[in-house]
Amino acid sequence: MGYTKNIIKQIPALKFLLPLTIGILLQFHLAISFNLMAALVAVALSFLIPFTFLSNSQKFKWSWLKGLLITLVFVGLGGCLSYTKNTSNRPAWVGKYFKQNEPVLATLQENLVIKEKSFKALATVNAVYLQNKWQPVEGEVLLYFKKDSTTPKLQYGSQILITKNLDNIINSGNPGGFDYKQYCSFKGIYYQGFLNDNNYTILPTTKINWFANFLIKIRISVLYILKSNIKNSNELSIAEALLIGYREELDRDLVRAYSNTGVVHIIAISGLHLGMIYALILWIFTPLKKYKWSKLVKPITIILVLWMFSFIAGMAPSILRSAIMFTCIAIAETFEKRNNIYNGLALSAFIILIINPFSLWDVGFQLSYAAILSIVIFSPYIKKWVYVKNNILLFCWNLNAITLSAQILTLPIVIYHFHQFPVLFLFTNLFAVTWSCIILYSELLLLILSSWHFAANLIGKAIEWMIWLMNSFILKVDILWFSVIKSLQINILQAFCLAAIIVGFSYWLIQKNTKSFVFGLFFLVILIAVRGIDFCERNNQQKLIVYNVPNHTAIDLIEGRKFDFIGDSILQKNGFLKNFHIKPSRILNRVVESNELNNIYVKNNFIFTKNKLVAIINKPVKIDATVINVDAIIISKNPRIFITELTKKFNCKQFIFDGSNPAWKIRKWQKDCDSLHLQYHICSINGAFEMNL
Repeated sequence: MGYTKNIIKQIPALKFLLPLTIGILLQFHLAISFNLMAALVAVALSFLIPFTFLSNSQKFKWSWLKGLLITLVFVGLGGCLSYTKNTSNRPAWVGKYFKQNEPVLATLQENLVIKEKSFKALATVNAVYLQNKWQPVEGEVLLYFKKDSTTPKLQYGSQILITKNLDNIINSGNPGGFDYKQYCSFKGIYYQGFLNDNNYTILPTTKINWFANFLIKIRISVLYILKSNIKNSNELSIAEALLIGYREELDRDLVRAYSNTGVVHIIAISGLHLGMIYALILWIFTPLKKYKWSKLVKPITIILVLWMFSFIAGMAPSILRSAIMFTCIAIAETFEKRNNIYNGLALSAFIILIINPFSLWDVGFQLSYAAILSIVIFSPYIKKWVYVKNNILLFCWNLNAITLSAQILTLPIVIYHFHQFPVLFLFTNLFAVTWSCIILYSELLLLILSSWHFAANLIGKAIEWMIWLMNSFILKVDILWFSVIKSLQINILQAFCLAAIIVGFSYWLIQKNTKSFVFGLFFLVILIAVRGIDFCERNNQQKLIVYNVPNHTAIDLIEGRKFDFIGDSILQKNGFLKNFHIKPSRILNRVVESNELNNIYVKNNFIFTKNKLVAIINKPVKIDATVINVDAIIISKNPRIFITELTKKFNCKQFIFDGSNPAWKIRKWQKDCDSLHLQYHICSINGAFEMNL
């Protein structure tokens, strides 16, 4: 308890950050009403007022109560922020008024982004047409415009009248899959629309925010400069991502290689990029330390340059978060006290959560703070492991020490979210981080000298060559079989236990504190027990999974820690479809591929087990007098069949329509099932179908 008090005394911002975080989590998970959280704030504040009239001795006597009341204020504040930030809780939310087949007025919030089969744009819904009048609403929607020979004449601020129904954003529903619905809801997006030319009308009016328009113009100018001087598409896409976080043109295989080798943070604009600029400014001011004025000028310069770069990068959430974080750190470091860095981190996190409480669920937010906190805590100790006199070797070791220290607290987060660990991260980061730093500085120089065409062209070619070299290095490392440990699966409890183990053992090693060793050992035992139980359950599992993969058939038969796949051959290749739709489920179930299952058999489109029989219908069925009893029927590949005819051949009450069937045919089968009182599961709507065998 005394140690906790000491921590709070050294890092006072934690007094506000921790209860604010608790309030956000409580409201989100328990759906506590705004009125209740607001009442908590009001009551706590009303009890705090009398403290201003107490004597010093009485204030000291009741300091514990004052601390409790302040905690309750920020718990309530966190809950209120979580509630109000959720667009669906607002009175004018579009979801409370939108009806099918009603026109919608929307304003584009960005220029069109070119996708593989469409143009994409984020739009704000301004009004819906109800009962012969326009009802003002608020909310955002993702719009996809069909690609044809011409690009729609749309840009930021364009207003359109949408006459096609908007669709709710839903998840794929595959086990272990990415929760896209929640991801969009945190951004206030609940609907999406897929539009042809006859589904919308471009209005003559526009609605433009001057500041947003200014940022978009800066972003367009930066992209134009890069495209004018860097010609190769792969190198250009990395340059765009590295400088301003523009990732729309990145090759998926290249991104996967960067992820596998532990350097994906290079192309995900974040604290690393601002950290590079931050380090450059610190280096510039190093010889000026002897001047008193530098103590004031340095933080002002840092803040101005960081925010100027953030504007150039388009003020994306990740860069905004990092700008706030480094601003607080810069201010804290002016006091030249180590603990103020921790306080600066806590204060910046508090500000970010005030602006957007849902940042708490953002992987970038989690990794940024875990990495910087880990560097601040561990790098001074790790740097002392090796002593060298040579400045170049010392620089290389210090960079490795920073990279290694950053991995310590980020390890549970990386494994939990990405299910892998890059073994060669030290080796790849030693080159890639240093090299990307040079590339970033070169890109900034390119922006400065862009009007001098000869110099810009020369710098552009140099940047292109440097990025080509970095890409080649990453791709060669990625093909090494031992470059990454894959298929790591931990749940939120296991991630918490792993974090507690790291904290406990680290503090024991640094401070030689026996209690912290016991603390770490306690959570190690819990982690082993929880994982042991999970492995036992997986060893005894036996089930069928019909995945929701658009336009494809994908079925896994799982027995213990093995699976056999039935479906389209393209899904067996290591591409996007497999990695996005199917691989997360296999990691979750801890299975590896095997063509020989002991208790599950497949023959003539039938799946047999001791207790279950499942039929796969992917072609017309010959109807005869023989009736077969089956537990489920999977219909795929759009066969020419009628449900009424199938019921004459099969005695079955559970039908599954997978993603390979067209929507219009599924609707027809759905009506037949309803009329015959048969159970059915539509994978494209209800997600993957799972059955214990």
